[in-house]
Amino acid sequence: MRWAALPVALTASLLPLCISAAQVPWSQPTTASTTLVDVLGADPDYVSLLKLLQRSRLIPTLNRLEASTIFAPTNDAVKRYADKDSLWKSILEDDSFVVTDNIQERLRQQLFYHLLNYTLPSTSSFSGVQTHDTLHYPSLGLQPPSREPPPNPPWMPVPGGSLGGKPQRIRVASDDASVRVGVDAFGRGGANWVKKAVDASNGVVIGIDTLLDPPSNLAQTIEEQPSVSYFNKILGPEAVTKLNSTANITLFLPVDEAWDALDPYERLYLESEFAADDLRRIVNMHAVIEDDVKWSDSFQSGLSVTTLDGTKLKIVPSDSQTKVGDADLVQPDIYASNGVLHLVSSLLIPPNALQLTPEKYLLALNCTTFVSMLHSVELTSLINDTDPEYTILAPTDDIFSVLGDSDLPERGSEELKKLLQYHFIPGRWTPKRLENGTLLETELVEQGLGGGRQVLSVDVAPEDPKKKRSKSINFAGAGVIGEPVRVNNSIIYFISRPLTPPVDPLETALPYLDLSSFLAAVLSSSKADLLRTRPRTTLLIPHNEAFKRLGLLVSNHLLSPSAKQDLENVLLHHTLDSIEYATELAKGQHTYGTLEGTDVSFDTTKNGTMYVGASGGWTGLKAEIIPRNWLTRTGVIHEVSDILIPRSVEITIGKLVRAAKGNTMISLVNKAGFDWVLNGTAPPEGTKWADQTLENPGWTLLCPSDDAFKNINLTQLYADENAMKEIVEQHLIPVPSSPSDVRLDDNKNKDKPFYNDRPLVFDDSTYSTLRSVLSVYGDLFFQKREEGGYVVGIKGARGTEGDEDYARVVGWGRSTTGGGVGGVIQIDRLLVPYHPKWWVEYGAPTAAGSVGILIICGFFYGVRILWQRDTTEATYEPVGGFGRDDDED
Repeated sequence: MRWAALPVALTASLLPLCISAAQVPWSQPTTASTTLVDVLGADPDYVSLLKLLQRSRLIPTLNRLEASTIFAPTNDAVKRYADKDSLWKSILEDDSFVVTDNIQERLRQQLFYHLLNYTLPSTSSFSGVQTHDTLHYPSLGLQPPSREPPPNPPWMPVPGGSLGGKPQRIRVASDDASVRVGVDAFGRGGANWVKKAVDASNGVVIGIDTLLDPPSNLAQTIEEQPSVSYFNKILGPEAVTKLNSTANITLFLPVDEAWDALDPYERLYLESEFAADDLRRIVNMHAVIEDDVKWSDSFQSGLSVTTLDGTKLKIVPSDSQTKVGDADLVQPDIYASNGVLHLVSSLLIPPNALQLTPEKYLLALNCTTFVSMLHSVELTSLINDTDPEYTILAPTDDIFSVLGDSDLPERGSEELKKLLQYHFIPGRWTPKRLENGTLLETELVEQGLGGGRQVLSVDVAPEDPKKKRSKSINFAGAGVIGEPVRVNNSIIYFISRPLTPPVDPLETALPYLDLSSFLAAVLSSSKADLLRTRPRTTLLIPHNEAFKRLGLLVSNHLLSPSAKQDLENVLLHHTLDSIEYATELAKGQHTYGTLEGTDVSFDTTKNGTMYVGASGGWTGLKAEIIPRNWLTRTGVIHEVSDILIPRSVEITIGKLVRAAKGNTMISLVNKAGFDWVLNGTAPPEGTKWADQTLENPGWTLLCPSDDAFKNINLTQLYADENAMKEIVEQHLIPVPSSPSDVRLDDNKNKDKPFYNDRPLVFDDSTYSTLRSVLSVYGDLFFQKREEGGYVVGIKGARGTEGDEDYARVVGWGRSTTGGGVGGVIQIDRLLVPYHPKWWVEYGAPTAAGSVGILIICGFFYGVRILWQRDTTEATYEPVGGFGRDDDED
């Protein structure tokens, strides 16, 4: 209530700050006079109004008016208005709200509508409805406040505007019951006069219970009149623009009943909203634009006005009924900001003025909704010109009545224009010319296609007499209903639903749940917008199973935050920098560039299967192409069976170990001097590995997770370099590289030649580790478990319970370094190098030696016994003894 207490002297003292001396042509009120501002300030019911006057800088204006009238809304009236208008609420309640010039001008113009430049006489001196001129001079656009020096005082209304230089009018009605301000021509409505008029030295203050709204433009005024709802219904955007942008309009508008004189088909034509030219003529036949506005008090006997269409309208007033042409004047003087509206009883147009043309042929085919949409986006040339050849795909009104159009773009929007252009195919495509799988260019020119025409797919199912199935045609998934209709050079197919142009690639793939993993990867990267908007691209999307086939560790690596660049390069490697439909891909061998920068190669086998090979990855990495021809705003989408890895992505063993959560293993490898294995580089010069000639450039590292070391004393282990080396060497397998290296250890995948994500063959296989050259217990063997999965153990080892000598295979990943062979196998337990007990290590050789010695001793003992036996047996001597013959000789 602080505004109510504002002293009159303070208000007067502020006036020199608001205006300059040069802007004061009128005499200042004396300090002893009681002005309109004093009256408002003295009444607590006008606190809100006074604040509005001050914020709009109209206090000097009120002080300079002489013999004026202000219709003063009370605080309650202002509050009710502010409750439904946030701008007014801010002006009233927020002192920090900055009232800019345009807001001040809007506020001033509304307050001017409450001011008369003369003192209203006492209500006892008149009855009925009186018309008065306010100080509100409306204009077509909100004008900035005048900053010119006198003769105009500050913020005084300037004659001119959109009513032929006249101010806006207001009516005051008086009867025995009440006095009302702002009523219509019949004295209805308006604001009640609720407070006694208070005289001031320069006018009178009249309290009213409603804040008055100045009349709006003609288009808005027509919308607010229920008796002309039909005209408002058919009023097109062009007519609305004209009614809003033209000054000094006198409009004679027929009431709803007048339109019943038209033929129903003519009304259907008008209601379809494609009769812009005819609607323009109708408006022009009922509109008069001259230098002044023709209010009803200007009607004189024999007055003749000329409409914009050139028709002469004779106005004949009388006490009983005023005639406008052949129509009766039903309601005069409905005020508007740029003219006046008079309601008449009948149409002011000659008979048969509306002619249906052949260009509206679709209307006769029950496609009025489709035609109205075309008119809303100014595509009438596609249906009004009979020379070009078009294939028109038109949904009937019945389709729209069933499906509705709530899912369609807004009328007149650019999106709707594109949608409708997608229904027009250049050329006359008869059913005989259509083939299954054909892609036809449409009238839709898509920026995402580099300015090329968007295509739609055609599906044709031939006639099958045995199955009693007739030939069926689908355009972009919408079925054709009935027989096509030939119209001049064009042909019309009636389709089962409106066609929606292709959207961006990510939105196109979104409904396919089997592609969700790739989409999630795209959305998690910074390349999502690029893949959505890059013109002329072909996206190769792998299905979800491809991530599993890639190997758990490779997938984990690519989806990890640290591998953002690798992931983005993989995504871009799946995006061709050209549009390649299925027919192009099937033409033998091709090489196409990608957004990643390297090429992918396509090949088609004799049986028609298509494969695509990556520029990088490991040996034999390729994927099968499933040509989908999913059309997008920027090109097309095809499906692939596997993920393609480009040359720019190096998947090292170190990256895979991190993906396996093997940080402890990384520390062991680094401390043991095998960091070059993690990096995928050659052994450092001077090491024993650099001096050896290795035929196997790849390595496979068995990686226990960090949890596998929870029972290991890492401090003690890190202090023992030999123990660390033994552990690393036990887990490091040299991988042979061979051109015929195909890793198929699962029979169910043998028909998939690109299924090679494993660094090693797992089924019943034995591999030598770096420890194998030092110990007979260095080899590792893999075995498939009956319940599924694989285990790996130290060959020949016999632990206390066997727990420390084998581990379960949890996952794997293949590296792209080292010739594209090798990788990481994640296991759940550390394989502790096996050192047998002395009786285990030496018992067998000792026993074997002892047994051998015993066998040898037994052999010689047996020989000795046999020898002894030969020397003790009986013998026979010849007669004469041995050697007699010799003696004789």
